Amino acid sequence: MADDITADVLSSDSPSFADGYVGDPAVRDEWDNRYSERQRLWSGQPNGALVAEVRDLAPGRVLDVGCGEGADAIWLARAGWDVTALEVSGVALARAASHARDAGVDVRWVHAGLTEAALPPGSFDLVSAQYPALLRTPGATAERTLLAAVAPGGVLLLVHHAGMEDHRDAQESGFDPADYVWPSMVAALFDDGWRVEVDEERPRVIPEGGAGAHHTHDVVLRARRLR
Repeated sequence: MADDITADVLSSDSPSFADGYVGDPAVRDEWDNRYSERQRLWSGQPNGALVAEVRDLAPGRVLDVGCGEGADAIWLARAGWDVTALEVSGVALARAASHARDAGVDVRWVHAGLTEAALPPGSFDLVSAQYPALLRTPGATAERTLLAAVAPGGVLLLVHHAGMEDHRDAQESGFDPADYVWPSMVAALFDDGWRVEVDEERPRVIPEGGAGAHHTHDVVLRARRLR
């Protein structure tokens, strides 16, 4: 189970993530700086696609990839899920753990990058990655790590902003879509051991406030591992 993760794993009662990080320090520092620039980076509300896609699933073990300030993890815990939440930013995790404590829910907070976290394979009934900033590698390490984490019978839910993968002007702002993993890249790795249940672009439930509120449509990929 997820307790075997070798990175820093703390409960909601221990909102300190100064040590134990597993991953690229440059990535951690970049995201710590982003979070430190604002008292709250995101809206504080669970992502709409997550709420819509999870409502018909029986609660079990869930991995929240890139949990940020914890809104999705807290919502899932309130819905009865056994939540492990993964994040590279210690600043974000400290906020998330504090919010969870205030909400009275228990979450395992893991201070690590996805590919470095040594996740036990096949351990999660749901792997949720909402707008993740996962860097591409020649061996598709991040994509394969997402797939490997899902238990037989479990679900992978990957949601991203529509149009980002082909956004030609992004490079002018220092963001190159070619550096990141997109849902189509994960879908390309599915074999007959997976069944795609949802693969579509849809209008986004736009939260009030928070970064990313200008994006109006999502790409939603939901697939079930058959074995």
